[in-house]
Amino acid sequence: MTKRVYAFIGSYAEESGPGLYACSYDERTGRLTMLDQASGLPNPTFLVPDEDKRTIYAITEIKDEDGKRNGAAAAFRFDPEAERLKRLNLEATTPGTTCHIELDRTRRLAITSSYHGGALGVSSVLDDGRIGPVLQVHRHEGASVLPVQSQPRVHSAVVDRDNRYAVVSDLGLDKVFVYRIDAAEQSLVLHSETSVAPGSGPRHFVFHSELPYGYGINELNGTINVYAFDADAGRLSVVQTIATLPDGYEGSNACADIHLSPDGKFLYGSNRGHDSIAVYRVDAADGSLTLVELAPALGGHPRNFAISPDGQFVLVANRDSNHIVTFARDAESGKLRPAGIELEVSRPVCLRFAAFA
Repeated sequence: MTKRVYAFIGSYAEESGPGLYACSYDERTGRLTMLDQASGLPNPTFLVPDEDKRTIYAITEIKDEDGKRNGAAAAFRFDPEAERLKRLNLEATTPGTTCHIELDRTRRLAITSSYHGGALGVSSVLDDGRIGPVLQVHRHEGASVLPVQSQPRVHSAVVDRDNRYAVVSDLGLDKVFVYRIDAAEQSLVLHSETSVAPGSGPRHFVFHSELPYGYGINELNGTINVYAFDADAGRLSVVQTIATLPDGYEGSNACADIHLSPDGKFLYGSNRGHDSIAVYRVDAADGSLTLVELAPALGGHPRNFAISPDGQFVLVANRDSNHIVTFARDAESGKLRPAGIELEVSRPVCLRFAAFA
């Protein structure tokens, strides 16, 4: 059965208004068309789809009895025939609000990252697609050199292709942790850690699909680290650090998102402040990066972006200009060209593609 590609958007939003959006996606032009939207969730900023269950998991917030904001996650079923979202349930995740959610490869564990709580949460995913109770909370300890790094700030967790490990970026500690995934016990176990340059602020990470390397974007100092990944030992080591900004740039900037092209030949990272997408060529032998271009994001604060499954387009969520901009991607050079297509949406943060039959 032929699958159709959809796109889902998470955003900053009040509980009273829409914050999670479902869109159709035109694979010929890169155009998004709004289909449905869900209200009732404060700040459903980051999300992750499960294509088999036709389910979307979004982070959100709840308040405890003292009025303190804490993390939660909501599950939504998407009906491709009706092209509508239906909320299944909502469950608490971590103390402190969250900024990221990931599923393991079995789709039985949801891993949430708490920036303000300095913690990593592990929740079950039930057979019917609902988010289950929280199983673990791993709290980090320590600090680093900048004022914003006065405490741990867990920013993301990314699972490797063999479902053996999850790489956790902690902006507050200037460390990248490797947790071993115990799928049978539905748990994560701290396995190793790698320190990066003080003041870097690790934020997001991506594994190469074929090479034994990973790439981490550092929010605070405008760099990307290339890591050699020893899958047998479960360890990362920095082998290259490259800038995301032009020489001599003196304006404010904070890096955000990072993705590889589907063929693994190019890497992309976003700059908020310089408002650009940094494009790099990936060396097929040693995984090293060479800058290709800094493409203007055509908007303010490119918080996150997504590469289409076929690699033809890159869609950039510009939070402060309230739109998503489509760029055509040249498969040979990696360069981006404005496609002349935008979708207006309030304070977009996360954009994820999913294909459903």
